[in-house]
Amino acid sequence: MIGAIIGDIVGSRFEFDRGSKTREFELFTSRCEFTDDTVMTVAVAEALMNAGKDADEETVKTELIKSIKKWGQRYPDAGYGGRFIGWVLSDDPEPYGSYGNGAGMRVSPAGWFYDTIERTREVARWTAEITHNHPEGVKGAESTAAAIFLARHGSSQEEIRQYIENEFGYNLSRTLDEIRPTYHHVEDSMHTNPEAFECFLEADSYESTLRNVMYIGGDADTICAIAGAIAEAFWGIPQDIVDKGMEYLTPDLLEAVNKYCVI
Repeated sequence: MIGAIIGDIVGSRFEFDRGSKTREFELFTSRCEFTDDTVMTVAVAEALMNAGKDADEETVKTELIKSIKKWGQRYPDAGYGGRFIGWVLSDDPEPYGSYGNGAGMRVSPAGWFYDTIERTREVARWTAEITHNHPEGVKGAESTAAAIFLARHGSSQEEIRQYIENEFGYNLSRTLDEIRPTYHHVEDSMHTNPEAFECFLEADSYESTLRNVMYIGGDADTICAIAGAIAEAFWGIPQDIVDKGMEYLTPDLLEAVNKYCVI
């Protein structure tokens, strides 16, 4: 989960194609900030912890709705999509068929919390379905959580690639050099998850994963949140990067991170 949050912060200043598509940049500057990716990742972590590891679907979804609404209303200007903030502010929120990349960017806690990949995928699916109940939105969340689970249990990058391709049908045959020339800011899961996976698959560290994201551009904070979450599970994060990233959080977000994560 820390990997997603730091990825969000690092990528925030390059969102909306504001970067120059280079791997050479400062990770942290005064222009960095946390966005909705961080807020929603914290919300999902809180919900899953409150529900408990063995909770049923109704309990998990009830806690998710409660926590996401709470944190979303606390930070209403963090950069949400229009339909999502409408959901957050609604008295009777219902899923709205989204296939956006928001389900994938917030799901990383599910990749760490459960003991089997089957349970991981099941709960990841539930985290998406409360809002992003389009099959592609669900797939974005489920595939991200599965990759995190595999990464933290010792699978190789090639094994992760094969699993994601076989189970979810994403095309992971394109290299970053092939993606880069025409890639641009897009917020659907179908054109975010494959690119995020490739940024991890062509990396050799947590930091190089984030630098790969800026090399291709696009919805940088969300791609960094997804790819960074997987990279954290695979390599870990250098402590100096963790320490610097945490400086961007407000006291209540930092308290939640300390409560629900291992820093």
